[in-house]
Amino acid sequence: MTSPNAVKLIKSLREKKYRQETKKFLVEGTKSVMELIASDYPVESVYATKDFIANNQKLLDKKNIKAQAVDSAELKAFGTLEHNDGALAIAHQKVSILPSKIEGIVLALDDIRDPGNLGTLIRIADWYGITDIICSGTCVDWYNPKVVASSMGSFTRVRGHYTDLPSYLKKQDAPVLGAFLGGTSVHTYAFPKNGILVIGSESHGISAQVEKLTTEKITIPRFGEAESLNAAIAGAIILDRWKSAK
Repeated sequence: MTSPNAVKLIKSLREKKYRQETKKFLVEGTKSVMELIASDYPVESVYATKDFIANNQKLLDKKNIKAQAVDSAELKAFGTLEHNDGALAIAHQKVSILPSKIEGIVLALDDIRDPGNLGTLIRIADWYGITDIICSGTCVDWYNPKVVASSMGSFTRVRGHYTDLPSYLKKQDAPVLGAFLGGTSVHTYAFPKNGILVIGSESHGISAQVEKLTTEKITIPRFGEAESLNAAIAGAIILDRWKSAK
C-alpha cells in the first residue's frame, strides 16, 4: 500500500507551484516510465504493477531502482491519467542551460499554452533530431503531466529552456524564421543550414515583439478553406521541409 505521504507528494506534483518548489515531476504510463528509467533523469521512485516490474526487472536493476508494486486502481486514483495499467514515477527536473550558439535547427515557441500542443511539439522535435526548444515565459510548463504524457517519452531526449524570448533572439546571429499566415512559401524558400524556427500561440500567433526579430517570414500555402493550422501541425510541416531541403 502506498504511504499517505507518497500519495500527497504525487498529487501535489499535478500543480506547477509544487513542481517548481520541489524540482520534481510526474511521469505516467508504461512507455513514458520506461523511457524515463532508460534516460539520464534522476528517478526518485517508481510505482508499478507486478507485470510492469516483472517485464522490466533488468532495466530497474541496472538503474538500481526498487519499484513499489501497486495495482492499476491505485495508479488511476493518485495519478492524472484516465487509464494507466503500467507505472507512475517521480523524477527530478534537470537544470536548463540555454544554448548560446545555434548549431543546426533550434525550435522556439512563443506563448504555446496548450499542454497537448507542447507535448506533441517535443515529440516532433525528437522525430527530426532537434534537441533544444526555447520557450517564452508564458508557455505551458514543460513538466506539466499532460505535456510529459503527450510527448510519449520524447521529453527525455529534448531539452526545454524558458527565457525572455525577445531578449534571447536579439543575441543570436543565426537566422530567425517565423511561421506566419503570410510570407515566403515553405515550398520555395531556401532554408539555411542553421537557424531558429519560431512557432506562435494557437490563438494569436507570434507576438509583435518577436515578429520584429524574425529575419524571414515563412508560410505554409493554403489550398483549401481552413482558417488556420494547429501549432504542432504547422511546426511539423515546416520542419519536414527544412530537413528535406538539406
